[in-house]
Amino acid sequence: MKRLLICAMSAGVLGLATTAHAQTPEFMLRGFADIGSTTFTAERSFEAVLGDAGGPVWGGGVEVVLPFQIFLDVRASQFKQTGERVFLYQGEQFNLGIPTTVTITPLTLVGGYRADFGWRVVPYGGGGVGWHRYRETSRFAEASENVDERFQGYHLLGGAEFVLTRWIGTAFEAEWSTVPDALGRDANSVSKEFSETDLGGVTFRVKIVIGS
Repeated sequence: MKRLLICAMSAGVLGLATTAHAQTPEFMLRGFADIGSTTFTAERSFEAVLGDAGGPVWGGGVEVVLPFQIFLDVRASQFKQTGERVFLYQGEQFNLGIPTTVTITPLTLVGGYRADFGWRVVPYGGGGVGWHRYRETSRFAEASENVDERFQGYHLLGGAEFVLTRWIGTAFEAEWSTVPDALGRDANSVSKEFSETDLGGVTFRVKIVIGS
């Protein structure tokens, strides 16, 4: 009786594994859109100019799931907020009344692993490299006073995807990024005064995934 019970349990586990494998194609091409919120590492600099250390970010991209549940994705996203130019003197901040728009547009490549066992919840994690375009523009500024530069950074992310239907899922994701030596280059900049150089930060986002 005990031997029969062990055989039955083994068959059940094998059947579950086979079913999970059958439900997971070896190759998937999917698209996604996301919206979230970023808090920058250079908190004091962003708070001085924008009145907040971060704000909303949105984007989207394409993901390829390969055999052994390895995934690769490409994402483009954007952060855009308008604040005010400021001047710091002996630790005191003076607002200059000149509107300034900060736009950050990262393009990132990510590789990672999905723990997909055929369940409705799929944890995943990975990391990669990104190219961040940083723009700072003012309406009445000279062209030389505006900033338009690109920097390379790195990031780690993790999350969980919830399978709603065969073709649609939603995911909750957290990402940490670092973009070293991107800020504080201008001797008159706020970030130079605060000794903040990293353009990275922490982002929490919600994704809608389409594809199978």
